[in-house]
Amino acid sequence: MVALISRRGGRSASFGGRNGKRVSAVCSALGALAILSAGLAPSASAADVQPQQWYLSAMKADEMWKVSTGQGIKVAVIDSGVNAATPSLKGQVLSGEVPSAVAYGATSDYKGHGTTMAELIAGTGQGGGLKGLAPGAKIVPYRIAFDDLKDKAEREKTANSAQAIRAAADSDVKIINMSYGSPGDSAEEAAAIKYAQSKGKLMFAAVGNNAEKKNLIGYPAAYPYVVGVAASDKSGTVGKFSEYGNYVDLAAPGLSIPGWCDATFRSYCDREGTSMSAAIASGSAALIWSAHPKWTANQVLASLIDTAGRDWAKNDPSTYLGYGLIRPRKVLEQRNFNPGPADTDPLARENATGVTDAAGNAPSASAAAPQPSKATADGKTSAVASTSDTSDNTTMWIALGAAAAALALGGGAFAVIRSRRSA
Repeated sequence: MVALISRRGGRSASFGGRNGKRVSAVCSALGALAILSAGLAPSASAADVQPQQWYLSAMKADEMWKVSTGQGIKVAVIDSGVNAATPSLKGQVLSGEVPSAVAYGATSDYKGHGTTMAELIAGTGQGGGLKGLAPGAKIVPYRIAFDDLKDKAEREKTANSAQAIRAAADSDVKIINMSYGSPGDSAEEAAAIKYAQSKGKLMFAAVGNNAEKKNLIGYPAAYPYVVGVAASDKSGTVGKFSEYGNYVDLAAPGLSIPGWCDATFRSYCDREGTSMSAAIASGSAALIWSAHPKWTANQVLASLIDTAGRDWAKNDPSTYLGYGLIRPRKVLEQRNFNPGPADTDPLARENATGVTDAAGNAPSASAAAPQPSKATADGKTSAVASTSDTSDNTTMWIALGAAAAALALGGGAFAVIRSRRSA
């Protein structure tokens, strides 16, 4: 199969992280009684979950929070909905700011996926919940229909991705997080993405979790003006599931990340996926934008690219890790950091090139991924894999002729791989 490695187009279907072992029980909106009735330990709380958020210490979050917590920044989470009643999200979700035309089910999460993304970005950690990378930021929730939403009536009432993106573009959110994707593009969604870019929004999306089977182009990550985020583990190794190509722009932690097990919101499970990576990238951007409120989306992104961990030339990004592992601390610790021109797109080359194969050619219709079935609405799936596989091999390197290197994300050493992707 030809490896497709560039950017352009797409409809949505989430790629997400994989289900794993249960890591803790937490109080749900129903209280301890619901936990007890489910056989979960009511005493298991933040003391159990937050130490498993290994990336917070790796990225030196405590040091970053002395400079910025993301205060004043709003992040649109376009996903399966966001449960605003979880302990970690109380007071963090601005559901009243969602336009009525796309507000159906915004705070009714039918999967648990959107709530996890919101907590990873802006959770306070209260009541046994996840601590977000940008706990001072706020979440504006938009629900769209993933494949998991089976009820036809519910699907018809729920906004599609293009509608949600346009609504977010017309709001005062700074960042749009899209931890989902599909192997087919959509003119409607592509137009919505371009519109959001024209309104100054910074967009992050999961690149996909299907590298082990078919490394198909994932959208919206592959659209121009969307930052595609790959997944790395504790050592900085690319997850073997993390899709690759020249639409991969940055990498962020995405393995062994706690997330809600399901929509009952009774416990967290060990998960992995590029969904988590996109959310952590969004949280990183929120920290920087809060510290530099006069910067543009271009400048925030440029600062993340300039400080990303890599051992290769900046003008020769990796197929698997893009411009490298995000290190927002490197921006925050420099009070007078120069982010470059306000109107210069740091991804201008990728955005102009479009999706190409390894030879630098646009993929043919036969090589392109099939369009999602109309029976699945937008064909969306969450970027958390549906498999229950918990194999220890999830941190294997994608070693297609790539060379190993040691980098630093925050303060810890991160082993990474790269492969030339520029044409």
